Amino acid sequence: MEKQINWKREFNAYIYLILGSALFAIGDVMFVNPYLLAPGGTYGLSNVFNTLWPWRISYYALCMDIPLLIIGTWVLGPKFGFKTILSTFMIFGFTWVIETIWGYNPVIHEGIFADVSGMDETLRNIMVQIPHSESYYMPDYFLNTLVAGGIYGVAIGLIFKSGATSGGSDIISMILHKYTKISLGTLVMIVDSCITLTTLIAFGQLRLPIYSILVIVIEGKIIDIVVEGVAAYKTAFVITEKVDAVRDFIVNDIKRGGTCFVGTGLYKGQERRMIYINLNRSDLIKLKNTLADIDPNAFVNVMESTEVMGKGFIPLPTSEK
Repeated sequence: MEKQINWKREFNAYIYLILGSALFAIGDVMFVNPYLLAPGGTYGLSNVFNTLWPWRISYYALCMDIPLLIIGTWVLGPKFGFKTILSTFMIFGFTWVIETIWGYNPVIHEGIFADVSGMDETLRNIMVQIPHSESYYMPDYFLNTLVAGGIYGVAIGLIFKSGATSGGSDIISMILHKYTKISLGTLVMIVDSCITLTTLIAFGQLRLPIYSILVIVIEGKIIDIVVEGVAAYKTAFVITEKVDAVRDFIVNDIKRGGTCFVGTGLYKGQERRMIYINLNRSDLIKLKNTLADIDPNAFVNVMESTEVMGKGFIPLPTSEK
């Protein structure tokens, strides 16, 4: 039986892809590059090259992305779908357009100055030269880092939601992962950290790799929010002698379901019943407060749940038939 395409889902996916690619280009050209940052990836390395040897960021990135896609396909097999390839070229296109129209001027600054020769030496040392320009600006590193990390996170989160991947330097991590026993997540951190350190080598400023790493950290948190949503769920395991009273509260007061297991305690070998339940933050607080009254001797184990799907939580994805 042929699979039918879910056109609504595909339409949304390409909207995410377009928005994510555009936001990524905005974040890189308008926020990351003017501050000489390199928060990983081929575009981070392109920012360094762009400042040292004037050539467009988009050209540098494309010269790295295309060979990496070819090598990755050859070594790893056809893992990179059409959307990843499309995303590579869309980011290139948006970056080229923004470079052409906007240039490399910073959005966040405390003032732009055409001539700093008459300034106090202390102020002059703080100034940063706009890439490929004779002008200087007064930087606000912390605010720019927060905004850049947020834009990057939303951008890459939307690209992930579209079904594409970031490609680029991640392909290097995938290849190394194939031939080593190091986890993929660790390799991604190593590769991106090496790229951030190029700012220290190129410009001799310790704060640049530090702010670049901070961009990566913020970006990662925002990606989780975009992909998984802001709702935070908890998984609770409750062992209590008052199972019926706890069950009534869960079902009737906080309107949740759950599962009751029967197990044997290791210490005394007695058979005990345990309730398994998924809750949001507010419901968990209600449960803990009520448990203190129903059974002060209850044992509760609470764990973070990044994603809970099913009735009352996130709907299961619609299957394509």
